[in-house]
Amino acid sequence: MASTAFMPNLSIKPLEVSPQIGVHRLRQPSFGQVTLPEKRSMSSGRRSIAASAIASTVMTNIAETSSSLARIWREVQGLNNWEGLVEPLNPLLRAEIVRYGEFVTACYKAFDLDPSSKRYLNCKYGRKNMLREVGMKDSGYEVTKYIYATPDISIPIQNGTCCGRWIGYVAVSSDDEVRRLGRRDVLVTFRGTVTNPEWVANFMSSLTPARLDPHNPRPDLKVESGFLSLYTSDDSNSKFGLGSCREQLLSEVSRIINKYKGEEVSITVAGHSMGSSLAHLLAYDIAELGLNKDGSNREIPITVYSFGGPRVGNSGFKERCEELGVKVLRIVNVNDPITKLPGVVFNENFRNFGGRYELPWSCSCYAHVGVELVLDFFKMENPSCVHDLESYIKLLRCPKRVEVQRYGVDFMNRARELLLTAQSLDTWPWKDAARNVGNLLQSQRT
Repeated sequence: MASTAFMPNLSIKPLEVSPQIGVHRLRQPSFGQVTLPEKRSMSSGRRSIAASAIASTVMTNIAETSSSLARIWREVQGLNNWEGLVEPLNPLLRAEIVRYGEFVTACYKAFDLDPSSKRYLNCKYGRKNMLREVGMKDSGYEVTKYIYATPDISIPIQNGTCCGRWIGYVAVSSDDEVRRLGRRDVLVTFRGTVTNPEWVANFMSSLTPARLDPHNPRPDLKVESGFLSLYTSDDSNSKFGLGSCREQLLSEVSRIINKYKGEEVSITVAGHSMGSSLAHLLAYDIAELGLNKDGSNREIPITVYSFGGPRVGNSGFKERCEELGVKVLRIVNVNDPITKLPGVVFNENFRNFGGRYELPWSCSCYAHVGVELVLDFFKMENPSCVHDLESYIKLLRCPKRVEVQRYGVDFMNRARELLLTAQSLDTWPWKDAARNVGNLLQSQRT
């Protein structure tokens, strides 16, 4: 993902019935803010003393922050649905959102997009060196497994095949990081859409029963068919003998939980764009199958950090995730068209009449899951920033208030037109629209 240098406007609000209501300003964090003295006003000796005092203050604040996180990590991970932590945005929560966003960014940095490379559309680096190679050697996590996904869609990509592609990784926190976090964190991260089949899967509109629990298929619980295909399809022709994305993940997460069954453990799933959809499906799947149990049969908390994610399923999916205790924090930009999909028209706002009467087609309407943290930014010179993960993270890291740029109307209208075109029931216009929107966004990065 290309980095975008800009100073956008930022607004944040808690989850509301309508995403356009009650947008609030993000406040600066209350810790770690130190003003450096001017050099010309003091001698080198005094500057050295002042620098030491500043360093000591910063380290003290970091230690206090780490200590606080270890004490209230469950609340930061969504135990109480982030009540009181979103408005204003709590500094600890802000830091965790940025931290997990950087783990997702690592997926993009490590993804090989060079057609001439032997690792084309796979990870550039070996598992043990990946985080170090992308500049995260001090992250406190160890990558334990790479994850591959295969879209079950018969259209060619750059090299003419549709086999499994590197989609993300599983990592676990080190002993030192456990002391800082207050628990052993099992982390799964997913990148967003890159290849043509993934773009098509990203814009499939049909809802289909998930049927991930063999003992209770729950026919009224439906998810978007393209996302489900990415999650459950395997690559039977692969020389590596890869199972489905789902099989790889459930096996690895279960192995790690069993390895650390005597410890306090959390499961965190983070993803951007299409990756956030896979994160939703995995979190639900683990909870539905009851795999989030420790050695004492206590429930392990599952948290999803979704960046610029689309809707994943219907109201039945949303309600079941809530029943199972899956916590989802959705970080969205109000100008990002991807977060309006699927269900541009048929969504959670179209389910009832007058806020009182449930309409008969409500089970066929898409619904977002979880608590929403809203950003508001746009840049005329680079319209693709509205969906760029690094732009999301940069804004959260440096939330300075400036006038929002309300430009790029032609770009947004073009994107909206393509997305509405994709509501056709015909399969092929879907694929054309998906490719066009993908090309539209990707063209802005060049």
